[in-house]
Amino acid sequence: MVKIFAGLQTFLFVLSSLLIYPVVAGLVILVFWVMFYGGIMLREYIERKRGIHFTVNEFITVLDRLVKTEKATELLDIQIEKHLQETEFLLLRSLDRIKFIVRIGPALGLMGTLIPMGIALNALAKGDMPQMAGNMVTAFTTTVVGLGCGVAAYIMSLIKERWVRIDILEMETFAEIMLRRLRDEILEKEKNNL
Repeated sequence: MVKIFAGLQTFLFVLSSLLIYPVVAGLVILVFWVMFYGGIMLREYIERKRGIHFTVNEFITVLDRLVKTEKATELLDIQIEKHLQETEFLLLRSLDRIKFIVRIGPALGLMGTLIPMGIALNALAKGDMPQMAGNMVTAFTTTVVGLGCGVAAYIMSLIKERWVRIDILEMETFAEIMLRRLRDEILEKEKNNL
């Protein structure tokens, strides 16, 4: 029974030791992703300072096209509402990617800490101090990188969430204006038909 338990422990140690490679690779990918997304956010910040809101402008363009191609009917009213809801959904879904990094960064950092610490303790037991020191460096480095990615992603998510709320408010306002115009046109046509 003791041999089975020792075998299971050895299996888990080997398995966790092998996990260090995908964890470190994941952290490197996260670093590049955070840098890339930070560049995208910087570009969007500059565009917003200039008064350019691509999502809102695209929404308005589609609404204008809908109004020009369709006659003032109840169906157009439904299409405007549907387009507003679809655009809001896409904006809110765009936040999921960055919220994923907020959660996964520290988790990978923790895994990158605990795995090398286990290897370092094994090296300490064998008296291999250089291997132990190298694994401890990896342990602390992965923690810092994982937490750094998580913090950067959290700050970006706060900013992006504020921008999404502003865009949704502007789109809802514009859609309401379009719907009121549509209702006024329908009432005007009904008065003229009487």
